[in-house]
Amino acid sequence: MSHPHAEIRAFQRLMLLIATLIRHPGVGGIEPHSHSTSAHHTALKKVQEQLLGMGQQQGIDIAACSVPTLRKDLGVLRRYGVLSDRMYRWGYFLGTGVMTEVELQAALNALQSQAKYQRDPQVKQIYQTVSRRLYGTSNQDGLYPLRTQLDRVIVQTDPEEMMLRGQYRNTLFHHLAQVEAAILEGQALELYHCHHPYSSAKPRYVQVYPLQLIYSDIAWYLLHEDYHNEHLAIVRLDRFSEYCLVLGDCPRGLKKQLQSLQQAHRLLERGWGVYLGNSEEQKQELRRELLFTSVTIRFFSPVIDFILEGECRHPSQKITLGSRDLATGQLQFVDYTVKLPRRSLKAFSQWVNRFMESAIFLEPLDMADRHQQGATALLEKYRLL
Repeated sequence: MSHPHAEIRAFQRLMLLIATLIRHPGVGGIEPHSHSTSAHHTALKKVQEQLLGMGQQQGIDIAACSVPTLRKDLGVLRRYGVLSDRMYRWGYFLGTGVMTEVELQAALNALQSQAKYQRDPQVKQIYQTVSRRLYGTSNQDGLYPLRTQLDRVIVQTDPEEMMLRGQYRNTLFHHLAQVEAAILEGQALELYHCHHPYSSAKPRYVQVYPLQLIYSDIAWYLLHEDYHNEHLAIVRLDRFSEYCLVLGDCPRGLKKQLQSLQQAHRLLERGWGVYLGNSEEQKQELRRELLFTSVTIRFFSPVIDFILEGECRHPSQKITLGSRDLATGQLQFVDYTVKLPRRSLKAFSQWVNRFMESAIFLEPLDMADRHQQGATALLEKYRLL
């Protein structure tokens, strides 16, 4: 019995279909705001159009390729494992080839930045592997760093680099693959929180559900949920030792992980910095029972323009323009008001302190007093020099 694609035109059509899916990943996808009632038929029409265009480019006439024939060809690709046996609602693609060249370039830029500046050891290996594969191809342009992030990690992160430099660090960076697997499975871990540089807390074992690895400002953090009381917290990875024990309980699954992750990010969005508060504060805040503190800072030149540029610095912020100089017409000050949970006031004060003599607290009064006392103490230190 002859194969249905043994005939040359059928074989050419199948090869062009594969080439179309490679060159145009996502072809046939439903538009996000489409109200089409014949989505599958429309999807195959889009694939047909690209297929015919590919045939013209290659000088191959496949004008007789109908939608039913195309549906059969896609079935053949599924049968041989070229396509997965799943619904391609958002467009057809082969294997992991889900990106166009432009999309790949953006992804490679992000990988390069995360490997170089955030020094993510896993991403570093992935970027090096992909770079080697792309060497000598048209996609090599994607290796040029059109965009990057200059935030640099300040601690050792790569176990291989530590060994080569003789700077071994006994931290959780040695078990990132195990932590990531636990995140995706909803598996609880026992970790050893060995370093508390800003508190009197003693080293201790903690049992947690890891939720996400976060890079913020200067370091990598682990967002996790306490195994016993659901308390959410963010701790720097290098403050955990390399001790990492999988707890024997059944994993709770990705759905519960996502629910906890969303709660944590609601706390992050409403607050300032990475401190999420104690257990009782979190429960009240998530139930919207916690009163927030209104904080107002008056900023002066030369940081006024910097404050005005930050239109999206915080979802609750309000910026009020002050009076203008009669001679120059320039603003003399702006008032920046934001509503924050008390857990975030320390981190917010540290941010305000960056601006030195160009910022004063107007409210609340206790923060204004502390800010003034800090400025006075700093002045005294300078007098002792």
